[in-house]
Amino acid sequence: MDAYPSNSANRLYSEDDPLLLFASSDSAMARAERAINASGLRVGARLPIERASERLAVQAKASAVWIEVDGDCGPVADKVLRQVSKDASEGRYVAVVSATVDLLDAVTAAVEATEVELIVDANDVERTAALATVTAGLGSSLQVRDVGSDNNAERLRQLSEEVSRIASTLARLSTGPGAPVRAIEQSASGDAPPLSVEIVRSVIRARRLRARYFHEELFADPAWDMLLDLLQAEIAQLRVPVSSLCIAAAVPATTALRWLKTMVSQGLFHRRADPHDGRRVFVELAPEASQALRRYFAEVGPVAVI
Repeated sequence: MDAYPSNSANRLYSEDDPLLLFASSDSAMARAERAINASGLRVGARLPIERASERLAVQAKASAVWIEVDGDCGPVADKVLRQVSKDASEGRYVAVVSATVDLLDAVTAAVEATEVELIVDANDVERTAALATVTAGLGSSLQVRDVGSDNNAERLRQLSEEVSRIASTLARLSTGPGAPVRAIEQSASGDAPPLSVEIVRSVIRARRLRARYFHEELFADPAWDMLLDLLQAEIAQLRVPVSSLCIAAAVPATTALRWLKTMVSQGLFHRRADPHDGRRVFVELAPEASQALRRYFAEVGPVAVI
């Protein structure tokens, strides 16, 4: 494990609630610090992830916690992530967890709280945006500088617009324009119409085929792509881990995780722990979402669904 200077690790700011930074390596620490410094935030302590639980146990107050992992630290990291997830859900502090894509399943299995901002293989601007998102309401003790004059301000605005678009689109999944909020409509019998896995797979293949002729971003629709992938898996009696679902979404992993978080909170997806692997979580369609999709395919009939 990489070491960090003791004078840096022991820096405390008793006058305010600090941001605590924990990382799995020197390079991970440097990446996180670039984003924090660019945001104008104050760091109270910088520690290797092995010391995170010890520090959190004695830290009276903190405004935010950043965890940067670029390697599999096993049970040590799992314990810290679960602790931070619990603390964030209880409002003790806000948190950002930044990980590499190969750690996606292990991280999402440990972090269940929607209050934690998860970013994957993020660049410096995306890290800064994540900090701006979680610290927006913290007040004066942990301030982000005005990003309007930043060279990356336009990118930050785009990320903010993306989050707003996700929220608006997901709201329309359950509410039409001007319609009251309602649950997904149930069929009279409660039975879903029959649907073959070949039909769903053909739709998925057709959607992917568009990328041969047009840029993928023109057709980015992660909510629909994830719904289709989970429907296909359900019919084929397969289980879908978080990492596979993020790939199916055909957008960057961080964006896919935001959609997944919101789809779970909307009751469209369910998370299921893998009974054979505590470091993996499966995602499946909620029964109501499954029936709605099957009724949709039945109503559309032979018309191409893309």
